[in-house]
Amino acid sequence: MRDAFHPEDFHILIVDDDKNITDLIRMYLEHRGFQVSSADNGMSGLSKVEAGVVHLVLLDLMMPQMNGWELCRKIRERGDIPILIMTARGDGSDKLHGFEIGADDYLVKPFDPNELVARTISLLRRTYQPRVKVTPVTAIRFDTLVIDTAAQTVSVRDKTVILTPREYQLIRIFAEHPNQVLNRQQLLDLVWGIDYMGEDRVVDVFVKRLRQKLSDVRQKWSIVTVRGEGYKFQLED
Repeated sequence: MRDAFHPEDFHILIVDDDKNITDLIRMYLEHRGFQVSSADNGMSGLSKVEAGVVHLVLLDLMMPQMNGWELCRKIRERGDIPILIMTARGDGSDKLHGFEIGADDYLVKPFDPNELVARTISLLRRTYQPRVKVTPVTAIRFDTLVIDTAAQTVSVRDKTVILTPREYQLIRIFAEHPNQVLNRQQLLDLVWGIDYMGEDRVVDVFVKRLRQKLSDVRQKWSIVTVRGEGYKFQLED
C-alpha cells in the first residue's frame, strides 16, 4: 500500500503481565516496522507513558500494582493517546465499561495477532493521519454532470446514471476535490470508512466502474491515475 502511513514513525506500548503474549505481539508489530516497548504492570506502564512519546497503548486489564481499568482512566486523563484493551474478559458489560472509561477499541483474548495489527494500524490512521474534509453542498455541477447531494443521485444531460451507493460516494468525493490527488487510503477512509480493513485495491475496481459508466459523458473533466500516488478528478481549462 502506497500512502503516507509509515509504521516506523509510531511507538507502541504493550502493557501486559503475560510475557508470552507480550513477546508474540512485539514480534508481529516489529515485523511491520513499529517501534515497540512493554511494561508488565500498570504502574510501570503509566511511567512509560509519562516519560516519553507513546502513540498507542495495547492494554491488558488484569495486572498487578495497577489494573488496566485504572491505567486506562489515568492515560485518558492525560490526553488522547489511543488505547486498545486486550483481555480475556469478553462480557458485553466489560466492553461497554472499557469504552466508557476511554478505550478506543476492545479485543478479546485469544485473538489473531494479525487482527490486532490491523486494528492497531486503523487506530493510528484514525488518530494521526490528516483527513480530507468533505464540503457540505447541495449540488455539484461540471458541464452536464450533476451530483445531487440531497437525493444522492447523479445525472448527465438530465438523465440519471445508475450508480451503487459506493460508486455515488466515490464520484462525489472526487468532484468535491477537483484537481486534488487522493491516495487509496484517503478514498477508503472517506468512502468505505476508517475501520475498513480489506484490500485497498477495491478502490481501483470502483474507479474502473465509474469510468465505464461515465465514459460517454465526460466533457471537461476526467478521473485520471496519478502513478504511485492515487487518483485525481481533473478539470480541463
